[in-house]
Formats: sequence, C-alpha cells, structure tokens
Amino acid sequence: MIAGGWAGTDELASLAAAHPEAVAWVDLADGSEVTLQDWDGRANRLARGLTGRGVAPGERVAIAIGAAEPLAWLVAYTATHRAGAVAVPLNTRLAAPELQAILGHAEPSAILASAVTDSGVPWTEVAGGLPGLRLLATTAPAAGTVEWSELLQHDSSPPGPAGAGPPTDVVYTSGTTGAPKGVVVTHPPLERSPRPVAWNGLGFMSSSPFSTTSGALLVYGPMRSGMTGWYLPRFDAGEWISVVERRRPAVAFVVPAMAQLIVAHPRFVRADLSGLAALTIGGAPIAPATLERLGAHLTRTDILVGYGLTEFGAVTRSPSGDAGRHLGSVGRPLPGVEVRIVDRDGNAVGPGVEGEITVAGDGPGRCYFKEDTATADTWRHGWLYSGDLGRLDDDGFLWITGRTKDLIIRGGHNIAPGEVENALFAHPDVVEAVVAGIPHDVLGEDVGAWVVLRAGSETTAADLGAFLAARLADYKVPRRLRIVDELPRNASGKVAKHQLVPGRESSMGPVGGNGPGRGG
Repeated sequence: MIAGGWAGTDELASLAAAHPEAVAWVDLADGSEVTLQDWDGRANRLARGLTGRGVAPGERVAIAIGAAEPLAWLVAYTATHRAGAVAVPLNTRLAAPELQAILGHAEPSAILASAVTDSGVPWTEVAGGLPGLRLLATTAPAAGTVEWSELLQHDSSPPGPAGAGPPTDVVYTSGTTGAPKGVVVTHPPLERSPRPVAWNGLGFMSSSPFSTTSGALLVYGPMRSGMTGWYLPRFDAGEWISVVERRRPAVAFVVPAMAQLIVAHPRFVRADLSGLAALTIGGAPIAPATLERLGAHLTRTDILVGYGLTEFGAVTRSPSGDAGRHLGSVGRPLPGVEVRIVDRDGNAVGPGVEGEITVAGDGPGRCYFKEDTATADTWRHGWLYSGDLGRLDDDGFLWITGRTKDLIIRGGHNIAPGEVENALFAHPDVVEAVVAGIPHDVLGEDVGAWVVLRAGSETTAADLGAFLAARLADYKVPRRLRIVDELPRNASGKVAKHQLVPGRESSMGPVGGNGPGRGG
C-alpha cells in the first residue's frame, strides 16, 4: 500500500479562509468559475463521500474527468488527497484498450469520471470486471454508475488527517517509447505556516490537461501567486491569440507544440499580445527558431522556458530578465536541484560536452509503480538517468539536444534528431517537423524527416534540402523527407515517431555536391 493522506492545513484551505470569494479558476469555454471557498468546501464534501463509500487511506482513486470539465477535475484531485487516497490522473483521450491497460495496472478502488470517455465509450464498458473496483462515479448521470452529486456530503468541514504521509499520485507516462509506466509521486510536506498570499486576481492562462505532468504542476500554481487560473479546454492557436488579446492574461503557459502553432498562425504578427508579462514554456524541447519568433513579437514579455520529468518534477527554468542571452536553453537548475551530464560509462563530463542528463534533488524520491527492475535502471546511486541528451554551458544553463534512444547512428556518425529539427524550424514555412532514424542496408541507419508546412506554402522537399545543406554537415541532412498534412501524435499530444506514416511525399534531388539523394 502506498502512503497517501492529507497533511492537515494545506495551502488551499489557508487561502480559502483568507480570500473566500477570490476566483480560483475559470473555464474559458463556458465562463463557469470556482472560488477558493467553493473549491475547498466541495473537495471536503467529496472526500467525506469517498471515505463513506469505503475508500481507505492509501488506496488508489483514478481521476478520469475530461478536459471539458476542468473545475470538476480540480475538486476530484483535492478530494482524493483529503480522503487519504492516492490520485491516479488519466488521460481521457486514450482509447478504451489503453485506459483498460492502465487501470488494470493501477488497480484503483474507485474511479471518478466523466459520463463517457472522450471517444464516447461508457465508463461501465471500460472498467467492467476491474478487480478491486468498488466505486465508479460520474459527473453526469450514466447507466451503472453512481452520480457525482450522490457522493457529496453536506458537511464541508475538513475531514481531518486520514493517512500516514503527504499526498501521493501515480502518474502514467505518455508511452512515446513503450508502454506507459506509473510514476509514484510524493508531494513535499506543506509548510505548517505558509506565507500569506496577497490576492491580485491577475489571469494565468493554460490549456494543458491537468492529467499531464506539466498540467498537474499548475493545479495549485496560480493561487500560490495570488492569481486566478484561466483554463482553455481545447487549444486552438487562433482562439488562443484572440483570448490573449481580449482578456489580457498576465501569464500564460504553453507546451512547445502550441508555441509552434501560435507563431505559425497568420494573425500572430498582427496580434496585440502586449498584456502578457510572462510566457512560460515547458513539457518538451522547443526549437530556438520558435523562441526567436516569439521574442521578436513579444518584446515586452518575459519568455521563460523550463524542463521537467514525470520521474522527477521540475528541473530547470530560465531566469527572469535573461533577455535572450541563452536563447534555446531550458535555463538553470531550480533551487535544491542538481544536474550532471555523464558519458556512456556514467562519468561526469565538463561544460559544453554532450551526454545523458542526470538529475538529483532534495525532494521526495520517486519510483515506478510495480516496476522494480525499471526503477533500478532509471534511479542509480541517488541520480535519475533521464534518457535525455544535453549539455551544460559555462554559465550553468542546460541545453537539451535529444533522446538517447532517438540518437541516429549513420555510418558511425552520431546525429541528434533535435539538431536537424531545429534547423528545419528555422525555415519560415515549416510549422512542425520531426526527424527519426530509418533503416539502411549499408549505413545501418539513415536520416528521415517528416514536415508540416504553412497553409498555402509552395516550398518543396528539394527546397528544404537545400536549406538544410547550407546549415548542417552533409551526413546530417535527411536523405528522405516527406511533406505531410499532420504528424501522428499520442493522446498526450507528443509526436509518436513509431507511428509515422507516408504522406504527401516529394523527391529531393542533389543539393550542391553534398546534398541529400533522392527521397523515396
């Protein structure tokens, strides 16, 4: 059993007492909102309902509420911890078999869900026959489930300490390199006397699902700065630009894929986004060209890039006021975090040398749920081996260059896909790009690229080949380049390289004397 529990007086309860009518979160899709007092009280009522239905401390509660119901998700997450249970956030965009596989591994005693999955499958079908499941509750009436309102008790007072430790989650990875793994995340104990927060009510806008690692970091993030969270359930670059123009949030968070779509939107260069004091970016590496386009237009905005891992949490962030001096890096290690770059033998290397990123910190340790071997392979001698490639510069800034498993070895040459992708993003017509190794009878591997172009672009694969040939060594230029309408993504929105399929393909003739051969 994993120790869960509510640590007593938490930040939400303290803020709800100090600022009861302050709006904690707003659903920008329909204008609904929840105040700090409502969030706190509803979470207590639901926590009491869970314990009344037999959910015991340390048991797991799966939260499968879709992005269209963000306020219900927030209440469910807080209530689960206050009941002393372990939260298991689920990505509701997953197909039913994927959800069943995760639920079978997590073995929850209860599921808090929307009426149906995002693909319209009733939760009774998804969770049918799940061992140990005693409660399936949905936010709207659904056959064979307990309705959410039936769980809410009248008593909204704190249920009191219910477990043996601080709140815990089991967060499943996106599975881009294999089956998703559950990471046991124990949150640090809350301060007994948290610093008072002066409520300013400024807007903090996000579109990241709370079930993701980056989204989960924002559950309590805005309120800790006295800000109101503004949630846009469905990201669309044009709508995002319109909301920022109209409502003028002070801070916005986006993942790199969103940032790339924003800068590629035809309205971006004309939009008045001057209300943004800060734009924070995280969740995956981002191309320097995208950052340059953001910085060129958002001249009054502090653009802050961060790096984190489900297996660790937040690792680095760009310092405020760096003014682009380390454009393309993901910043410096956060307080209490140490980053080390190691070679293949695990030896630390110096500044400027590429190797695997390893991380250590003073926060609670993490591990894989039910995966002792994988845990031992990933956490070694107090260090998390991230699987990411990178380097530290002389100023201590971290630069991510790729994944150890993604590294392309072409005829003995090591090629980081991220370097080639960044070169592609420097082309003004490239909206999205992904580079991966493709089998080659002689070289072992060759370089392949899949590119999404701006609507109406007449750029050809040969044009892109010439563009890359002027910027990269000849062995790094893709020998096969396909222009496609879209890239395959998993349910978390990350590109699934193993699912790449042929699209609108163009041949690439020789470029100069060192250009790519014919693509095919």
